Amino acid sequence: MTITKPRTLLVMMIAAMAMNGCSQSEQTAATNDIWPMIKSGVKDDANMEQKIADLLGSMSLEQKIAQMIQPEIRDITVEDMRQYGFGSYLNGGGAFPNNNKHATAADWIELAEKMYQASVDDSLDGSRIPTMWGTDAVHGHNNVIGATLFPHNIGLGAANNPQLIEKIAAATAQEVMVTGIDWVFAPTVAVVRDDRWGRTYEGYSEDPQIVRDYSAAIVKGLQGAVDQDFLSDKRVISTVKHFIGDGGTQGGDDQGNNITSEAELFTIHAQGYVGGLGAGAQTVMASFNSWHGEKIHGSKYLLTDVLKGKMGFDGFVVGDWNGHGQIPGCTNGNCAQAANAGLDVYMVPTDAWKPLYENLIAQVNNGTIAQSRIDDAVTRILRVKMRAGLFDKPSPANRPLSGKTEVIGSAEHRKIAKQAVRESLVLLKNKQQLLPLSPKANVLVAGLGADNIGMQSGGWSITWQGTGNQNSDFPGGTSILDGIEHTVKQAGGQVQHDLNGEFNTRPDVAIVVFGEQPYAEGNGDLDNLEYQRGNKTDLALLRKLKQAGIPVVSLFISGRPMWVNAELNASDAFVATWLPGSEGDAISDVLFANVDGSVNHDFKGKLSFSWPNNPVDNENRGDKDYSPLLPYGFGLTYSDKNTLQDDLVKQTGISQQLDDLVLFERAVKAPWSLHLQSGEQQKVMASSRESIGAVSVKTFDKDVQEDARAITFSGDELAAVRLSAAFPSDLRSFVEKAGQLQMQIKVEQSADAPLWLGMQCGDDCQGKLDIAQQLNATNEWQTLNIDLRCFAQQGVNLGQVFSPWQLSTAAPWQVSIAKLNITSEHVSTEVISCQ
Repeated sequence: MTITKPRTLLVMMIAAMAMNGCSQSEQTAATNDIWPMIKSGVKDDANMEQKIADLLGSMSLEQKIAQMIQPEIRDITVEDMRQYGFGSYLNGGGAFPNNNKHATAADWIELAEKMYQASVDDSLDGSRIPTMWGTDAVHGHNNVIGATLFPHNIGLGAANNPQLIEKIAAATAQEVMVTGIDWVFAPTVAVVRDDRWGRTYEGYSEDPQIVRDYSAAIVKGLQGAVDQDFLSDKRVISTVKHFIGDGGTQGGDDQGNNITSEAELFTIHAQGYVGGLGAGAQTVMASFNSWHGEKIHGSKYLLTDVLKGKMGFDGFVVGDWNGHGQIPGCTNGNCAQAANAGLDVYMVPTDAWKPLYENLIAQVNNGTIAQSRIDDAVTRILRVKMRAGLFDKPSPANRPLSGKTEVIGSAEHRKIAKQAVRESLVLLKNKQQLLPLSPKANVLVAGLGADNIGMQSGGWSITWQGTGNQNSDFPGGTSILDGIEHTVKQAGGQVQHDLNGEFNTRPDVAIVVFGEQPYAEGNGDLDNLEYQRGNKTDLALLRKLKQAGIPVVSLFISGRPMWVNAELNASDAFVATWLPGSEGDAISDVLFANVDGSVNHDFKGKLSFSWPNNPVDNENRGDKDYSPLLPYGFGLTYSDKNTLQDDLVKQTGISQQLDDLVLFERAVKAPWSLHLQSGEQQKVMASSRESIGAVSVKTFDKDVQEDARAITFSGDELAAVRLSAAFPSDLRSFVEKAGQLQMQIKVEQSADAPLWLGMQCGDDCQGKLDIAQQLNATNEWQTLNIDLRCFAQQGVNLGQVFSPWQLSTAAPWQVSIAKLNITSEHVSTEVISCQ
């Protein structure tokens, strides 16, 4: 995909905003150098800087390194905090005090207070520097039961209302402060260029201008205005993330590679930093992705030369979840490269924090990391803590908002959220002015999303992926059905609710609520934007109602625009609701007219993402030959004439080019790792020889050094070797092209028993084939080609494959494996077919 450069006028506007307050010489230098100096308005404080210098001078190396370590609440105790004095700690998605999903606000405050008191207790570590707690409050205080969950960023982008965004951020800050937390990992300012990315909904727009304006607004709402109540008792420290280019990776791959030019890295992907840093953001989170093959966590040019140097950022850079461990040559517990690149705080969940702490100390002592780099990092950390008043504020349990649980999910905050829901809705289709509906009508409500607050809230809602929740996990929240029932029954109408669209009395209209199930990064990545590809259950429901002559209103819940031509054809009206959060009842305020027929709330939302005209290509505003189904900025109001008819193209005829997906060639390919399992025991292969129970694996030379694996099953119990990843892969494109799993295998010792070749798509989701009959017991290499449809027919969800290859047996087999890959080049010979 070619991205054209923004118009000269936009570039000039951006540069002028960024350089506000610079001298003429500074402006000239910045214009010539791509990256401008950002003036945040946060005043330099000579007295504070002297206090920092004095404190730094009194600190030991161990105390300094502890400031740079950020462990997770599941991996440290209060006593660990007392002993080491970590500079900060976090709760990751799905982490709660006492590991209790239903922890109360009092439980959160209690943990915050204990950690704080341990950090200022100098009896073990000699330090009285207060720690700070960071949390992912990305659409409200979303880890806490009962909090107000605002629409995800994609919906807020459609609202295009920076003043509303500032109110949302201020409300979020207050709910966070109630639980004694100081710091939030928001806003996400990714400019999304490929909607297949699983974090698309965390982006406000494909257009950098909205992202820039919103970043400034949300930072101001979280932290306060730099010239007013900056980091006051009602404000929290914000984090602009993820620096940089995460929304522009090739293929929309999470943690992938961005290959845009440096000029476009600034004009497209850096505008959130122009806005956010200009508003005074105090922390920046490094991104998982690479830029031209170099991991951002290890990029000295981007973290130090650009962000801290050219852009003048004087706060600190925090890493993302073990992101430092992805730098070549690093592990989670050993990575000097990240500090040398400019990372100031290592986010290091799991028990890797301790070896990382010890290794960093050793690396400073042996000169691998300069003492001056450590001093710079700790100076930045202390500067942010002093600006936030952490040395002077009361402890978390004694701050003005602490314990005021009535603030969490308050009526005032839910009112703001309802406004955001109403303004985020985008009307894509409205045949014969079907909407607004009469509240006096007989309304049928159907679809999986109608009474599902978890589904409408999406990922990062109590749990990390947003899964495993019930409506009862959202006290105070309302479903879309709740709002419809309230509106219609109050006006004297009738509501029938049936998941599958069945009814007793013929309805006047059907409202079908359907869409994506919750997901967060990794799990949300797709290779194709077709909705319900290969399993069109929602389309069948729409067609059933349409064929019955019932007008159909579709409410589409999604974290991105999707190719829904067939669903659009089967709908009389179609609304993109995005992920509205906990206040689903606000949707009915827009769908239904007043009792007298007048408009209650009109549609205001406009697409901040172009709507795709096919499932493969991804187009963005400003691209050459731009031709989406619906353009950026589209959105009907009740006074607009409908533009979409029922004849949208059903089959695009577009053939998606597929490269082979290499699983193993000389080495296991990312993101997979090789796992051994025997009975209930499991182990990851981390060296050239590994064994556990009834299975062992070792490397050996086939063509080049250690390019093959010898696998021995003893037969003592059921054992397996598999390739697994933390996140699933979408293999449906390969199935559609009659693709195959190709495996080079040699039998060293056979058994008169099955050898199973399998795939896994999650718990209780797998398929397997006995390949024993196809193997030549001749001690020679052979290539097996297995039709992927065999696994699909056994129930494997090829859209969500966690393990694309597994060998298992309970018998004494010895085999060797060389190359493994998945291909769309169908081989007619030596094929294991399921026909």
